[in-house]
Amino acid sequence: MADKDLIISIEKSIRYISVHVRAHGREILNEYEISPPQFVALQWVGDKEGITIGELSNRMYLAHSTTTDIVDKLENLQLIRRYKSEKDKRLVLVEMEPKGKEIIRKVIDKRISYIRDITAHLDEEQMIMLPELLESILRESEKLTHG
Repeated sequence: MADKDLIISIEKSIRYISVHVRAHGREILNEYEISPPQFVALQWVGDKEGITIGELSNRMYLAHSTTTDIVDKLENLQLIRRYKSEKDKRLVLVEMEPKGKEIIRKVIDKRISYIRDITAHLDEEQMIMLPELLESILRESEKLTHG
């Protein structure tokens, strides 16, 4: 395969795997009144305690007003809460509530189970290499995305 064909194949595989993993995890969301974009916001809040709505908006590539609507909904469901920054009272930060953490845990557990199933055919050496390769790709992706 030519270099371009390899990259095209990698892109397609990553895209499809990502869709499948997310879809299996989101089955849990049927138990709650949470849309996929609201769940993505919930994940970002969980990943970065004390995130501002502006940061959340940038990470989700959404308009500030749309992100505010999502935060309002998640707050009404008692999954997250807003609070004033101790360092700068002008800043409103968002953090996860216990109910939000529980939903995230359930979804991640479902995803982990699915990943276990789809990697069960790999041998021990491949299983050891896979996280190392993915972490390396993730680090480069973070560098290119966030400088």
